[in-house]
Amino acid sequence: MKRTRVIAAFVTTVVAAAGLSACAATGSSSDGSVTVSIMETKQIGIDSVKKQIPGFEAAMKKQGKNIKVKLVGDVLTDPQFVTKITQQFIAGEAPDVIDLGDSMVPGFAGAGYLAPLDGDLAKWDGWGHYFPQIKKAMVRQDGKIYALVHDTGVQNFFYRKDLLTGYGVDTTQPATWEDMIARLEQVKAKNGNLPPIVIPAGTAWGGGSWGEGFQPILAGVDQKYYSLKTGKWDLKSSGWLPTFNLYSELVTKGLLPVQDLENPNPWEPTKYDKFPAGKLQVSAQGTWGWKFDWGPAGATPIADLETKVDTWQYPAMESGGKTYGWSGLGSSYGVAAKSTHKEAAVLLAEYLSSGKPLAEQLVASGAAPVRDDIADVKPFSGEPKLVQAGKDLASSLYVPTGDGSEQIAQAVANATELILQGKANGQQAYDAFVKDATDLLGPTLVK
Repeated sequence: MKRTRVIAAFVTTVVAAAGLSACAATGSSSDGSVTVSIMETKQIGIDSVKKQIPGFEAAMKKQGKNIKVKLVGDVLTDPQFVTKITQQFIAGEAPDVIDLGDSMVPGFAGAGYLAPLDGDLAKWDGWGHYFPQIKKAMVRQDGKIYALVHDTGVQNFFYRKDLLTGYGVDTTQPATWEDMIARLEQVKAKNGNLPPIVIPAGTAWGGGSWGEGFQPILAGVDQKYYSLKTGKWDLKSSGWLPTFNLYSELVTKGLLPVQDLENPNPWEPTKYDKFPAGKLQVSAQGTWGWKFDWGPAGATPIADLETKVDTWQYPAMESGGKTYGWSGLGSSYGVAAKSTHKEAAVLLAEYLSSGKPLAEQLVASGAAPVRDDIADVKPFSGEPKLVQAGKDLASSLYVPTGDGSEQIAQAVANATELILQGKANGQQAYDAFVKDATDLLGPTLVK
């Protein structure tokens, strides 16, 4: 499962303590060729990029460019990756291109480790095909772009259509959370009185309680909780309290699996056990669920997945509001600031973010496209759920945030934990959140 990890503080700590670490050297050879390196730390990425290297080298040769690619494949956890790449950045030995999660970009860019790409992207014909909201979200607080996003996801609610249909429960899109809760109570009355929905919450889910749980709901109420212009968080923004109240209502009515959410790895009993087994019928989930979680090669495959499972968008908090999906930037190609072959490195990143190479990678990872010209490209065109996710981006919300995200995530996890433990209602959890977040953020990051 692709879980949100908030690592900016960890990046800072590692930078302060890092030493030197060797990395495969790149450069020019006696035959006039240039070798650029690319680092991949997930097996899917390693396999995908390895497959694309011959095509890139051949395409460059047709353009009169003799560029060779060295794949640095090393399967690492996010903390392991951050430690290793930070050491390499400091030593000036980082690979030319680094495939990294978007949440890592602000920390590395702020430390001066990534090269700005604005000038290169402005000259690239593929740039005009990127969705406007994706292009906007790539811009950092200083107004520059430091990494080229190549995939994204749309998060909404996956539900067991087969089971709800069997229960006689309406499967049309719930318009509001009131409708959704009424629907969930009907499901609970039919499923043996079991909690029917999982939304990440509490401390055990870590950063996911914010990025995959709370924030998508919050953004449906109010999107002014963070200002890129000022770099400050508005803890009095109108969406916080209604969202905490919603969590409290879900817990009070027995709709959230509290015991499972207190599990050290809460995604296992919920998404990997009960949802596939039909003992939990609705799950907050991103596009990657079609592949990573429940696809044929996923963590817990569901037979006939696309027949048994369908999706709802997030309901509106109040009547008259719009339903929506929640999108986020997925993985990005950054170019090391100290790369001696930036032009070739950017060409590689652009190639991998275009046409068939991109289509193949999106299918492998279960991701949605970040550009408007991929839906008809094979093999992506043969994946109707992923194609639909790309269409859903048009109505999806995304609120870029910056410094303080990790502190907000911690405060939300702590406050929702109080709700899970029955120690706070919505108002009390919100009050605890404001105090906690204020202490964690400090005066410079709070409006």
